[in-house]
Amino acid sequence: MNPVWLMRMSQWARRPPSAKRVKLVFGIIVVAAMIWGIEALGYWPEWAKAERIERKF
Repeated sequence: MNPVWLMRMSQWARRPPSAKRVKLVFGIIVVAAMIWGIEALGYWPEWAKAERIERKF
């Protein structure tokens, strides 16, 4: 494991994030999961889907 991540984890253990920040992160994760689920079920509108553009070299 990278030493930078160990330092970051130790700082997080000493000063954990506030409840407000934890709720914000979980809210973002829930919204992303809902969007993914809607797209997987086929209910996402066509105009909102990303299309791959082929590169021509």
